[in-house]
This record gives sequence, C-alpha cells and structure tokens, in this order.
Amino acid sequence: MSLSDRRLFLLGLAALPLAACGFTPAYGPEGGASALRGRVLVQTPQTKQDFDFVARLDSRLGRATDAAYDLGYSISTSRQSGGITASNVTTRYTLQGSATWTLTERDSGERVAGGTVRAFASWSATGTTVASLAAEDDAARRLSIMLADQVMLRLIAAAPSLTP
Repeated sequence: MSLSDRRLFLLGLAALPLAACGFTPAYGPEGGASALRGRVLVQTPQTKQDFDFVARLDSRLGRATDAAYDLGYSISTSRQSGGITASNVTTRYTLQGSATWTLTERDSGERVAGGTVRAFASWSATGTTVASLAAEDDAARRLSIMLADQVMLRLIAAAPSLTP
C-alpha cells in the first residue's frame, strides 16, 4: 500500500465518527446556515466601522434577496494606550470593541437570537504620523471584521432552531 493510499484510508477512518454522529457542514445542502443565506437584511451602516462590519456580514450571508430576518447591531469602541516609554511617549494602542446584535423575524417582529460579542485590535504608534494613522485605521477595520465573524458564528449556531 503506497503512502498516499494509507493517508486516504486513514482519512476515511477519521471521517466515520463524524458521519455516525449526524454531522453536516454548516453551509452544506442540509446544513443549518443555508437557511440564512440571502435571508438576513443587515441594518444600514452609518459609520466607516459599521460599513466594514456590514460588508463582512454581507460577504458571509449574501445580499438579502428574500429577507426573512432583520439584523440590528450597535458597535462601541474604546481606545487605550498600551506601551509607554520612560519619557512618557505612547508606542502602542489597543482598540477594544463590542457589538450588540439582535436577529428579528420580519413577519412576527419576534427576537429569535441576539447577544454581545467582544474583540480587540492593537497597533504600533512608533512610525510617522501618517503611518500611525494608517495603522489605527487598519486596526479599526480588523476589529470590525473580528466582531462580524463572531456574530456570524453565533448566527450559524442559532440557525438550526430558525424556521426555514
């Protein structure tokens, strides 16, 4: 038996427990997240950070063509200094953020899922002013994406309990 045949055989053995437990991929034909694809209308963004958050959710959920759910959210952030030199110069910042979200059924207006997610992103402030501002913008974008990904994970977890 060649090495590649052994690997294929072992991979098949590893997949058996998953098949036995009723595992289905989240986005597969029988997966729970397929009920969300193109059916969640995300609240209109108002700020750059909101735009990055909504763009990430839209890329994962797809544009709402036949919306059955509304996703409302509120993002809050706070900036804190992290590294300070002996001469009292800040060299590192941290942007902490949270997103409170609610998934509502459009027909009934009933809240079907929701919660709060938290994340943080840091950047260095040791370069020029332009470089520091660009690094801060990048950290804010990364934070929005992390928050959107966490909301998406919770939506996928809640998807099997939603009506198709």
